[in-house]
Amino acid sequence: METVPVDLIVPMKPPRLGKSRLRGAVDDALHPALVLALASDTVAAAAALARRVLVVATDPGAVAALADVGAEIVSEDGAADLNAALRRGEALLRADDPDAVLGALQADLPALRPEDLAGAITEAAGRRAFAADWEGTGTTLLLSAPGGPLLPRFGPGSAVAHAGTGAVALGLAAPGLRRDVDTAADLAHAEALGLGKRTGALLYEGSTG
Repeated sequence: METVPVDLIVPMKPPRLGKSRLRGAVDDALHPALVLALASDTVAAAAALARRVLVVATDPGAVAALADVGAEIVSEDGAADLNAALRRGEALLRADDPDAVLGALQADLPALRPEDLAGAITEAAGRRAFAADWEGTGTTLLLSAPGGPLLPRFGPGSAVAHAGTGAVALGLAAPGLRRDVDTAADLAHAEALGLGKRTGALLYEGSTG
């Protein structure tokens, strides 16, 4: 059976404004670089599997380095919130391929591996589906059916919200896919799982600088 192409959308705030609860994990001067490193490792893992990784950014220039790890970067163009930014990415990707599987992927998954995504896509088996975060309340990945709507409902309690709109909760372990990073404790847990090289290098710099 022919594999349906998968295109992923990654929303991004400016790194200097992102991840306020993570401040203090490294020197303050390195905080924007840490946020960008988290996203870089996420995008690099995604780009190893997906056909396209589209970053929808509040400030495209601030995340231009993500192009080096396989991202296409577009402006969110005045999107009011995260879900609106994802819908903008969805519209752009659907215009190029109406039949693809689309996915919304959070930008803070530094332990993500391509095999985590492959397992999620395999388990979804063409259904609209989502992977809950480590705590089971948020969502790290939302997949559409081929050619179907994404219907993002990110925000507090998004796992319940996505299930309530008919998305199937994925059961695979995929620790790197589920471990999003909002706090220093989350980052330490991701480090135990195995960080991508950019986040790992940044933490080394932050601990020795």
